[in-house]
Amino acid sequence: MPNVAIVGATGAVGQEILNIFAERNFPIDELRLLATKRSAGRIIEWQGREIEVQETTHDSFKGIDIALFAGGSSSTEYAPSAVKSGAVVIDNSSAYRLDPDVPLIVPEVNPEDAKWHKGIISNPNCSTIIMAVALKPIQDLLGIKRVVVSTYQAVSGAGVAGIEELESQVRAWAKGEELEKETFPYQIAFNLIPRIDVFEEGDYTKEEWKMVRETKKIFHDEKMAITATTVRVPVFRSHSESINIETIRNVDIEEVKATLAKAPGVIVEDNPATDTYPMPLFTSDKDEIFIGRIRKDLSIENGLNMWVVGDQIRKGAATNTVQIAELLLDK
Repeated sequence: MPNVAIVGATGAVGQEILNIFAERNFPIDELRLLATKRSAGRIIEWQGREIEVQETTHDSFKGIDIALFAGGSSSTEYAPSAVKSGAVVIDNSSAYRLDPDVPLIVPEVNPEDAKWHKGIISNPNCSTIIMAVALKPIQDLLGIKRVVVSTYQAVSGAGVAGIEELESQVRAWAKGEELEKETFPYQIAFNLIPRIDVFEEGDYTKEEWKMVRETKKIFHDEKMAITATTVRVPVFRSHSESINIETIRNVDIEEVKATLAKAPGVIVEDNPATDTYPMPLFTSDKDEIFIGRIRKDLSIENGLNMWVVGDQIRKGAATNTVQIAELLLDK
């Protein structure tokens, strides 16, 4: 069994990785929990073990086979040291995602890319993962020419601080008190903010460019035209995405629904007669990507629309990371 390290073990994604390791019975000999100096010394109970959190250093990876980096700036500092020590790094940060020498993997889409890693494998952005799982069956069935995606992203995508800010603003609003903001540029309670991360080229945000560039890399298709608008919404957990797809071949909606229903990691919830469709309230704490509102785009010859929802902390981060680690075990 492998020796495994989690860097950022005390954060939201690190804690979720621990839960998923237990749920999926991931085989582990030694489990080394690493974090900042501030969190060092904390005791975490896991599967009957009491494990003391250690401060991450360049010497933390001796004897480690797989090192999971749960996100943040630690990757660029410590991932090379982990690789030098003989570990395979699975990184949740954006540091290596577009590096041509680093595979960017969603196991339901491109598991074969794990074969050519050079010590580091990158975990895609959460909104990219959710979309990629939904696009893969469509790509295989019909081919994809163009994608237009608008996201509705939960505050937990901004970490614990995002959750706390929404909670505090709702409480203040209910008491008639002044709403304070720090994590988001504007009040998030009862509001939408059409900007996630900083503005970059063409007045698209960094989050929007992530979805464009990462999706092309995952599908190995630079010709796939993609445009994105990413929006923060006052929802605690689970990202939603409205996806419009122009396909290469003609769309048969019933065939599309049947194909999606059989796809790995996908649950179709789509019945207008019973008002059935995915919602973040009911998809939180689950690993599958939920798809509904599947319908033909009547404005173009080969097009369809669908509504996609997924828990961005689990499948959008922690679960995808563990699935990649499982690919390494198979290898």
